[in-house]
Amino acid sequence: MSQLPLQHRVGNARRSFFERGAAPVGSVPDTILQSWQRCQRGGLSVDAQPDVEPLPDARLRELRQRQETLWRLARPELDGLAADIAATGSIALLTDEAGWILDAEGNPAFLDKAGRVALMPGVRWDETTVGTNAIGTAIVEGRSVEVRGGEHYFAPHAILTCSATPIFDPYGQRVGVLDISGDARQQHLHARVLARQAVAHIEHRYFEAGLGDCEVVRLHHDAGLLGTAREGVLGFRNGRLVAANRAGLALFGLDHGDIGRAPYEALFDGPLSRLHDDGALVDRQGRALYGHVSPAGGATVRSPLPARPTPAAPARAAVAAVRVDASPLFDAAQQQVLERACRVLDAQLPVLLQGETGTGKEVFARELHRRSTRADKPFVAVNCAALPEGLIEAELFGYEEGAFTGARKSGNTGLLRQAQGGVLFLDEIGDMPLALQPRLLRVLQERTLSPLGGGKPVQLDFALICATHRDLDQAMAAGDFRSDLYYRIADHSVRLPALREHAERAALVQGLWQRLGQGRQLESAALEALAGYAWPGNVRQLCSCLRTLVALSDPGEVIRHGMLPAYLHAAPAPVMPSAAEGLEAMTETAMREALRASDGNVAQAARALGISRSTLYRRVGATARRH
Repeated sequence: MSQLPLQHRVGNARRSFFERGAAPVGSVPDTILQSWQRCQRGGLSVDAQPDVEPLPDARLRELRQRQETLWRLARPELDGLAADIAATGSIALLTDEAGWILDAEGNPAFLDKAGRVALMPGVRWDETTVGTNAIGTAIVEGRSVEVRGGEHYFAPHAILTCSATPIFDPYGQRVGVLDISGDARQQHLHARVLARQAVAHIEHRYFEAGLGDCEVVRLHHDAGLLGTAREGVLGFRNGRLVAANRAGLALFGLDHGDIGRAPYEALFDGPLSRLHDDGALVDRQGRALYGHVSPAGGATVRSPLPARPTPAAPARAAVAAVRVDASPLFDAAQQQVLERACRVLDAQLPVLLQGETGTGKEVFARELHRRSTRADKPFVAVNCAALPEGLIEAELFGYEEGAFTGARKSGNTGLLRQAQGGVLFLDEIGDMPLALQPRLLRVLQERTLSPLGGGKPVQLDFALICATHRDLDQAMAAGDFRSDLYYRIADHSVRLPALREHAERAALVQGLWQRLGQGRQLESAALEALAGYAWPGNVRQLCSCLRTLVALSDPGEVIRHGMLPAYLHAAPAPVMPSAAEGLEAMTETAMREALRASDGNVAQAARALGISRSTLYRRVGATARRH
């Protein structure tokens, strides 16, 4: 391709294509040229203004309700991306399978600029409507697409540089697109990588509750990557591949079109029973793949990893073998805390985890599940702060057909029933709307559930773990949290310390880097800077920093001090409130600082804090009532 600057090269290509009718092969990527040709054949006039009008609010709400599962699984990635890319003047967008934008988060200034060309929720960004663009072209191509500046079909969209990746469900059906868009005048070298990584995590979450009628196999050449979004996940029914994530397909050189067609025998040399016995399977190329299998019905049978050959062991012992290798986060004191909490959970008593945002409450909860007697049953996580209030009740309790506008024809079992026999994790329960708390309390007391819209009551059986960053004593005193619900969920409370309180931060950083660094080395000065920082976002912020260092470096490269983010370069440790102020006081201080830094912009402050806007609105209101 020509070495001319992008702006000149694309300008020449546009004149050649749109004015002279020539095909500027080599001047723009083939994907762009083919999209221009499709748009032209479809009758789009390049000189016209795109005819777009956002959906009315009621229609947008209905659209979001229909896409509730996609929205729920994608929301953590949107929040994470928004925090990572806001500084680069970029935004992250989520669309449905047809290109309707469901949500947008990121840099507030660029959100406003994007809105001027209708890049906003409620607008459809498919090729037939707005011409060549990353979202619409990724839908057509079925793969990641980047569209830069003037490569967009319509001239007004030249202000954008966009990278989009389609999202597929386990059965190979496209369910949406995740896009990162920014100012075309700036370079966005890693947007495509970040979008792909976020989509990998979303697609991995689709398998968390199991597939019910499939044998689900989780595999990787590197046993250390099991349990991460990089593991391959394959679902088999009657000896045929019927479900897979992108990583699972890549292990065998397959694509989404092979789902429903490829037989088990074409992939593996040996029966699935070898995975039960040895913890490994051999593919048709003779490569060893390590992992475990969940038989139809969802019970996970984890096997000892061959890296430490041992005789076949009971399922409970096998879980422990995988667990010890899987997590470097727990020191000796935390191991004792885990064991005590596990005994409580196995006694059918609820466990409450309290700690600042990012301290690893969900990691702790998942470890509890792995150690519990319910380790072979589902772990269902619900973020009570991330779900829109209008969907929380339907998501938790389920609904019957026709219960509300936009309800699925077949209804929805609800997350409580998905946790049947296993562990239900209610994250950020302190932010659950007050009006919904009595119904949850009733379900926890009676252990029966009646779906929205009627239907027979269902008997429930799950162990309960709740988590919150709030001081629930103060929340109860302020009237924001019911005391009867508190005493129902807090039989055993665990406080997770902030990362700045960790006595051995260097060892923790090293342990995380061994898991995330993919063989790269940390220079001693870089390790010292990482260990010396106070990490106001705790383990979550640290892990995000380490993953970014991996994404921005090459395999085998040594990570040096100069490669660290700017805030780690001789940055003084943030001044933290004293322990006497308590968790709630620290939270309120952080909220005030974030709001002051953002000049009162609640959306921007929420992104800086790593919480949802609705959570910050509620907390600001509660603080105002107390004072």
